Amino acid sequence: MWRGGIGLVLLLGTAHVMARVAGARAAADLSKAVPIALLAGLVAAEPAPVGHAYRWLVFAGLLCSLGGDVCLLLPRGFVAGLLHFLVAHLLYIAAFAREAAWSASAWALLAPFALGSLAMLRYLWPHLGRDRAPVGVYVSVIAVMGWRAAVRATAAPSASGELALAGALLFMLSDGLLATDRFARRLRAADATVMTTYYAAQTLIALSVRG
Repeated sequence: MWRGGIGLVLLLGTAHVMARVAGARAAADLSKAVPIALLAGLVAAEPAPVGHAYRWLVFAGLLCSLGGDVCLLLPRGFVAGLLHFLVAHLLYIAAFAREAAWSASAWALLAPFALGSLAMLRYLWPHLGRDRAPVGVYVSVIAVMGWRAAVRATAAPSASGELALAGALLFMLSDGLLATDRFARRLRAADATVMTTYYAAQTLIALSVRG
């Protein structure tokens, strides 16, 4: 089921990216959230998850991401979309933190994520205007999400932990590119790069549910 499902996700994700690049806005808008809905279905149907609480937290995160995708299609939906993705990251944090320690070594892993988020905020800050508060909160939360994924991956190494960490890092990259393109300066092929890394991130996090 997963092999066929992931293949379909990749196919539909590629079709969405190609539609965006080609300027086919209607087709791109209609297809944007479909890969995430399919990933949520695969997670919900997984017969042997690494943990039932972990599975449903990731499932809820995917549903919130789906809502964020829809909101971002609306002319004034940026803040609402940001809120949906903020909740998604909080759910992913809850999932990753369930099996990860809060030891001194875990806190040491926070440093690169904190420094990275501060560097991103410093770069974006002059361009944010009235969006400073929501973007500041969002950048902080996604850094914590990446940190907790790293702690989980290093505390008890497993395929699930490695997949979740790879997904979290790709999510941070995708959102960083999106924020840079939206607020600071236009990036070449931003649409294709942001959506490709986003779909890859969500796919890896969904795959981390498998036991």
